[in-house]
Amino acid sequence: MAALDATAALAPTSPSSSYRHPYPRLAILGGGIAGLTLSIALRKRSIPHVLFEATPAFGTVGAGIALGPNSTRAMSIISPELRAMYESMASGNTSPEKQHVFADFLLSEPGLGQNRGFHGAEVGGGSFVKSSAYRKELIDGLESMLDKDCINLGMRATAVTRDGDKVKVVFQDGSEHVFDAVIGCDGAKGVSRAAVVPPQYVDAKYSGRYVYRALLPPGKAQEILGDIIKDGKIFIGQGVYFGLYPLSKGRYNFLCGTQKNMDWPDKQWTKGVTREEMLADFAGCDERLLTFLQYVEPVRWALFHHFDTPTYASCRVALVGDVAHASTPHQGSGAGQCFEDVAVLSHLLTLVADKTDLDIAFDTYDTICRPRGQGIVHTSDEAGRIFTFTQPKLGDDIAAIAQNLQSRFTWIWEHDLQRDIRRAEEAFTQRKTKLENGGG
Repeated sequence: MAALDATAALAPTSPSSSYRHPYPRLAILGGGIAGLTLSIALRKRSIPHVLFEATPAFGTVGAGIALGPNSTRAMSIISPELRAMYESMASGNTSPEKQHVFADFLLSEPGLGQNRGFHGAEVGGGSFVKSSAYRKELIDGLESMLDKDCINLGMRATAVTRDGDKVKVVFQDGSEHVFDAVIGCDGAKGVSRAAVVPPQYVDAKYSGRYVYRALLPPGKAQEILGDIIKDGKIFIGQGVYFGLYPLSKGRYNFLCGTQKNMDWPDKQWTKGVTREEMLADFAGCDERLLTFLQYVEPVRWALFHHFDTPTYASCRVALVGDVAHASTPHQGSGAGQCFEDVAVLSHLLTLVADKTDLDIAFDTYDTICRPRGQGIVHTSDEAGRIFTFTQPKLGDDIAAIAQNLQSRFTWIWEHDLQRDIRRAEEAFTQRKTKLENGGG
């Protein structure tokens, strides 16, 4: 089928009059948190684009999302209105004195550690502010900030390929559209990844862990755990962990996971099991924690991640969010990393004056964002091993684990994103000047 002209087939947002040429035709693939946030950022900066979402309506997987202060600062950089929207629905810890606490860590064994004299490790810091939201509410809020004229729902991309000096996107309905550049925000399984990385890096890898999830109704967590559960808690143990944190309207996000160092046997990333199989995964844990499993659907959610990603951009295709750096959830920072991606990339795109600048912008984005993005993936995986007492150096040494937890998050929370943006602009300008002067 002949490729369609994107400007004729689709209605992009209006370009800013500051560009020397008509702004390059730009497409976003994916309408999750990353794609919607990027569309909001580009609209804020008057950068024309179109967005394709595979499903007939915007939706999300998972109940809650926890964001660190680095992510909420990125929101402010992207758009003050975005930050205000998020804060209108965000929840923190219930206790005022716990607002700077990421979580209290206890043990999953009977007695929650008190039987051995361990009364928990409070992990946080002055730079941290507890913040979480219900994913559906966040998606709805993001959708309310979009330019509806640039949105195309029910358009599932099946391939992204180079087409001369352009990028062609093929869709499930057989249609094809050609753009000057494509930004993949299509999730951990996104087809855009195959256009950027070598074949051996395309598929996400199983982390060795799976989890069960639930959204607990108001009052249920307190009914089971009493005063213990006023605020975010993580319970760790041999091969297992449990996590709870408050959401809006008195609800709690609940997650429990297990470390199984084996291959995931199914093509799908979820697998239904019997309730007995689910309970067996947590045999020997405190009975109060096991009570939560009454409210959990016995479905195993495999935790896959993109542990190795050699580049976030190639041939005018860039990767943002989970398609670049899908991560496990153990540091509460994987999902929020897309806000940093968007802050840097959207700023670089304001510097683009013609199509050739796209290569410079995407390469610079990779240089600035990939080291940190992959660092998040790697350290989150290690945190999962620490939580399950399977990290070789720490094992089940509670004192050593507590010491590690006290220091492992600071580099995430206190990151200077404004410095990244300054570095990105300087690198872009230097690269462009060098090319204009005949350099490589």
